[in-house]
Amino acid sequence: MAEPTAPTTLVWYFLPPEAPAPGWRQMAADEAMLAYAGRHGVGVVRLYRWAPPCLSFGRHEPAARRYDRAVIEARGLDVVRRPTGGRAVWHDGELTYAVAAPCAAFGSLSHAYRDIHRTLAGALATLGIPASLAPTPARMPGLASGACFASPVGGEVVVDGGKVIGSAQVREGSAFLQHGSILVEDDQAVVAAVTSGPSSPGVATPLARLTGGRVGYAAVADAVTAAIRSWPGTWHDGKPPGLAEEAAEAEARFQGSEWTWRR
Repeated sequence: MAEPTAPTTLVWYFLPPEAPAPGWRQMAADEAMLAYAGRHGVGVVRLYRWAPPCLSFGRHEPAARRYDRAVIEARGLDVVRRPTGGRAVWHDGELTYAVAAPCAAFGSLSHAYRDIHRTLAGALATLGIPASLAPTPARMPGLASGACFASPVGGEVVVDGGKVIGSAQVREGSAFLQHGSILVEDDQAVVAAVTSGPSSPGVATPLARLTGGRVGYAAVADAVTAAIRSWPGTWHDGKPPGLAEEAAEAEARFQGSEWTWRR
């Protein structure tokens, strides 16, 4: 596995862990991170979990056609649409990471995608998990081709072809947000169950399956935290001033069905 490529030196804020929260609150918090990174030229990182478990759609995903809303509502599943691209993910037995930073710190969105994933793969390697990055396929799957973990699109973190981390990005002005799911226990079967038409969990491969349950959430969080905090720059623990208020202002949009089921 190639060594992780560090971003340029930056001022970073590492947000403290909080209790699991609903999807709309988590997405509002990530969007606020993106806005803050763009305005202040800093990086913001956090790790979190979701409660209740939640199905998230990509920003441009044709969710109303791809997923059965009646089945989702009959099962009482929480649903949100992310501010980032990509395809659907079930957030339950996983740990989500989020990085917001100036694009220039990584050089480009594509460099950021792979460099962050190299860092995460290196974190898993410290836990004895031989992770690498998926090669770019000859033909890229479209947004309507299934959920995030149905197939790799190149650059995700895999172990023997099984996808253990899937991520999505968005850029606003000079900054970007990248967040993604590290599958600790869940195999994404819920996404397949609510998909209209034939589907399967694809190549989703939880770490519990690879390690026999040896590696849990705390170990993964500690390894990821150490790997990311090796990036050069000045690190601050805690939320930067004003970030919490911005997140609260964004919550209403992510709670609304107009945004969630807009396409």
